[in-house]
Amino acid sequence: MTAHVQSLKLTAILVLVLGAACGGGESLSALGSSHNETLTIFAAASLAEALSEIGGEFESSHPSSEVVINFAGSQQLAQQLSQGAPADIYASADQQQMENVIQAGRITADSDQVFIHNRLAVVLPGDNPGNIRDIKDLARTGLELLLVDEAAPVGRYSQEMLDRASEQAGYGVEFKERVLENVVSYEENVRAALTKIVLGEADAGIVYVSDVIGVSEADITLIQIPERFNVTASYYIAPLNDSSAPNRGREFIRLLLSPKGQEILERYGFSQAGQNE
Repeated sequence: MTAHVQSLKLTAILVLVLGAACGGGESLSALGSSHNETLTIFAAASLAEALSEIGGEFESSHPSSEVVINFAGSQQLAQQLSQGAPADIYASADQQQMENVIQAGRITADSDQVFIHNRLAVVLPGDNPGNIRDIKDLARTGLELLLVDEAAPVGRYSQEMLDRASEQAGYGVEFKERVLENVVSYEENVRAALTKIVLGEADAGIVYVSDVIGVSEADITLIQIPERFNVTASYYIAPLNDSSAPNRGREFIRLLLSPKGQEILERYGFSQAGQNE
């Protein structure tokens, strides 16, 4: 599976770099641009396709602007920003990483806001080599599972989901422990985990619902997590208080929150703020 990403001004590229020095994320940047003002956004990897399209919409309505987006795990981006990396906007997949940047002094307290939600799903390679039919099967001995590291939001959400499942009748208090015994790798971000599942390097993994939108059924099989113990992931956005383009940053955030921006995000599997709460 190769996810399609819309280019910005036909000059943008999306590069997936796993394990790179910059934190193993994806970066969307413009090459050879003659724009007058650059808007730099640090955004959670799970937002890649949706935010790329919204960036294109922004450039179309702001011809003097160039949108540059660095996609990676929220925790990796928070660390970079806390160490002084220049940016205008930060979009995090959870509040904890946003708070880390606030504590570092790069974002003003109470300037962040929820702009979208997400949910978790279990994904399998298309041929389902582990013969997994239900969430309960993840605890079966002998499977090879992938999770995202708990330092990343989706990793923490996954652990929370397993805790909730262990409290449910029919799963048992040892469900989470048995699932974790099957984990063969903890990935840095959700896109790294999804890529390995598509390549058949494990029997199953836990990702966001939005990550599987547009993926061929030949490449993955999706198992829905019951609502009673699934987790709602809230995404936060805020401008950097030392932004070099504060006006453009506010305009981009307005677009993101507008009906048009929300419609684009929903097409990529997200749900509007206020839903799933």
